[in-house]
Amino acid sequence: MLDLTYETPKPKVIAGAKHDWELVIGMEVHAQVSSNAKLFSGASTKFGAEPNSNVSFVDAAMPGMLPVINEFCVEQAVRTGLGLKAEIHLWSAFDRKNYFYPDLPQGYQISQLYHPIVGEGEILVDMGPGVARKVRIERIHLEQDAGKSIHDMDPNMSFVDLNRTGVALMEIVSRPDIRGPEEAAAYVTKMRQILRYLGTCDGNMQNGNLRADVNVSICRPGAYEKYMETQDFSHLGTRCEIKNMNSMRFIQAAIEVEARRQIAIVEAGGEVEQETRLYDPDKNETRSMRSKEEAHDYRYFPCPDLLPLEIEQGWVDDIAKSLPELPDEKKARFVTDFGLSEYDASVLTAEVEAADYFEKVAAGRDGKMAANWVINELFGRLKKDDRDITDSPVSPEQLGEIIGLISSDAISGKIAKDLFEIVYTEGGDPEKIVEDRGMKQVTDTGAIEAAVDEVIATNPDQVEKAKQNPKLAGWFVGQVMKATGGKANPKAVNQLVAQKLGL
Repeated sequence: MLDLTYETPKPKVIAGAKHDWELVIGMEVHAQVSSNAKLFSGASTKFGAEPNSNVSFVDAAMPGMLPVINEFCVEQAVRTGLGLKAEIHLWSAFDRKNYFYPDLPQGYQISQLYHPIVGEGEILVDMGPGVARKVRIERIHLEQDAGKSIHDMDPNMSFVDLNRTGVALMEIVSRPDIRGPEEAAAYVTKMRQILRYLGTCDGNMQNGNLRADVNVSICRPGAYEKYMETQDFSHLGTRCEIKNMNSMRFIQAAIEVEARRQIAIVEAGGEVEQETRLYDPDKNETRSMRSKEEAHDYRYFPCPDLLPLEIEQGWVDDIAKSLPELPDEKKARFVTDFGLSEYDASVLTAEVEAADYFEKVAAGRDGKMAANWVINELFGRLKKDDRDITDSPVSPEQLGEIIGLISSDAISGKIAKDLFEIVYTEGGDPEKIVEDRGMKQVTDTGAIEAAVDEVIATNPDQVEKAKQNPKLAGWFVGQVMKATGGKANPKAVNQLVAQKLGL
């Protein structure tokens, strides 16, 4: 693995009316576990089902129904912990979190407060080539999701859809190591990327399968360094939590506006109250939702319906052996094996499907050329058509064959772009298309020389100009390429033009 050297980005500084301020941000990412069944029941987790159709007796809290742990959800949490280089706890336990849940029939949430299944880990957040921040993970615990309250179907009543009730969530809690809005969005982006590589969460933010609570506070420059030295939170400002963020753009905007709100309060002589807030993107403001509860407010106590969760180290080791290559390792390998820049490697590994596609294209071929075609030609066209890599009309085998035809001098780069367009819109075998449509590059130097001689003979004035200004030789190259229908080998044309003109 390539040991990439990174520098730590500087913290975001916001100028107030009286002082400069720095941001301190912690994240709680709620990731829906990729599983066909819920955490404590066998009900389906399929998205988009008819309301209240994916509900078991356990989810509906019918009398006498007891939760039964879904082993696969536990495995997915362990897999996530291993992917984040975190400590796996062989002994963990579930607790009841008591709260008014209108869309959770049992009236409490089964979670893990005191003994989470995953302990401390870390994640390297990319901020650009050569720039990254290490964010510490405090814990990952399993818990059940609540349902969904619907308020816009009737002017006098609210409705409840319990399909999400009991769906397994991993709450991934970071330390307050994030120092700006861009870093916060980059953190969630990197977390989503890792989870998708691991296959433990699909990362679909539109469906609510990945969402984040953002804890924001402000402090004077130098205070964060004191916190890092002492781990004493008193050096940091009072935090406010912004709930249920499911957009990278909104995360950045909410942090910015919340930080300015807190700065205005403190500089006016007031005190920031610890509370939970919501972000309104239409008004670009945060507003109070409720005072921030502490653990004792939820009256946590061990769940009497579930025994402590005990797992064996051998089982954890087996899961570790099955982990896929993760983004950082894959990016480093692409840099080393294919000679790519760190930027290109980052683009190609951003999504696991894109990385897999590229590797198939580059197999046995020039890696840099493959990267150029995937990033510039394919990604560019897919973006224009609002399509995903998984919906690409051009398969990796087809694109690889196009690159192979370029490398063998069967076609030029210009012809290759025409060929790509044909394959993209019509499909077909690239090599057969080249044969059937007469698209092969002209490599016969005799034929190319004849075309060069013809262009020179019919343009004596241009010849004299080119001899005085060699840069004008490009005009002759263009004319020869036009005369040969773009099929002449560009390298051979350039050499012959320079030779004939005595340049």
